[in-house]
Amino acid sequence: MVTPGLKRKSEHISAPDLKKPKGGSITAFFGAPKPKPSSTQSTNGSPAPAPRSSTFNKGKWVASLTPEQKELLQLEIDTLDESWLAHLKDEVVTTEFLNLKRFLKKEKDTNVKVFPPEEDIYSWSRHTPLHTVKVVIVGQDPYHNHNQAHGLCFSVRAPVRAPPSLVNIYKGIKVDYPDFEAPADKGGLLTPWAERGILMLNTCLTVRAHQANSHSNKGWEKFTQKVIDLVARVRTNGVVFLAWGRPAGMRVAKINREKHCILQSVHPSPLSAHHGFFENGHFKKCNNWLATRYGADEIIDWSLVPTKKVASAPTCTSDKENSTTLINKTAAEPQSSKVAEVKAKPANVDEFDDDDAIEALIAAESEGPSSDPV
Repeated sequence: MVTPGLKRKSEHISAPDLKKPKGGSITAFFGAPKPKPSSTQSTNGSPAPAPRSSTFNKGKWVASLTPEQKELLQLEIDTLDESWLAHLKDEVVTTEFLNLKRFLKKEKDTNVKVFPPEEDIYSWSRHTPLHTVKVVIVGQDPYHNHNQAHGLCFSVRAPVRAPPSLVNIYKGIKVDYPDFEAPADKGGLLTPWAERGILMLNTCLTVRAHQANSHSNKGWEKFTQKVIDLVARVRTNGVVFLAWGRPAGMRVAKINREKHCILQSVHPSPLSAHHGFFENGHFKKCNNWLATRYGADEIIDWSLVPTKKVASAPTCTSDKENSTTLINKTAAEPQSSKVAEVKAKPANVDEFDDDDAIEALIAAESEGPSSDPV
């Protein structure tokens, strides 16, 4: 938040003193107004919020839609947070997006079960408004079984247990922050992260029940790429992108790496995590970069246990590493005993259906490092 300027104490000046001086002007009398700080800068070191698009008139925009557009876009009108809709309003009326909505309407009209529930498809936008984004985690396909997907990649609501990929994420955090504790009852709800500025976005936002990737190549990929590009364009002070696996890496390939921090590694899936995920140090690197760019008060608290904060004063990396891509570079580095212990106990794939992408299994068998959906 930009610190407001000091108010003039004009209430202490008597009325005669306020007379305009001869041959002068009000500007000359009071002095030229001080320039306002840039909307992308902050006077206290914290991330300056993105502009809220105060000129966006949602009611006027809705009134401009055709009857069919209004019908097809009712979910976006009702549930897509206005901070995002203000910037995506032109995208949602494109032929490609309207065709996607026609496809989803047909699915609904023919009683095809789709996940997540409609009201949760855009939950990422409400938990993490555009002007609050500090970190982006790029996911792939939503979970496709009952009571799993709820609009945030990797996240599941209770009583569903954390899937194997998320279990491995917990282990990765534990390597970086030994005080980290996984949620009780093997929980996997990540809304606290979302509310701290972590945008958790799947590449595809819907899926048929029990049919992995069934809504891929229908139009979601173009839309979510617009979301990612929007963050990179609007959050001009820079954010951290966590791209795990090749598909996620492709989503951030064109982002300005001088302005933003791009952290890439293999996916945390049990199919690939042992190829470098536990050693990538992304959670601490993320905080190092945020501390360097915005100050220590702006680092992410990775804790999911309400009574236990997990954060520390970061030891910042070099300026060169902070301003360019930070990729997993630890393959040749000696592993700590903590990492060795994590690798010795891989997640049990059978305890949760976490195999949304068939290509992940194929890649794992043929090449080694790979990714799976979230």
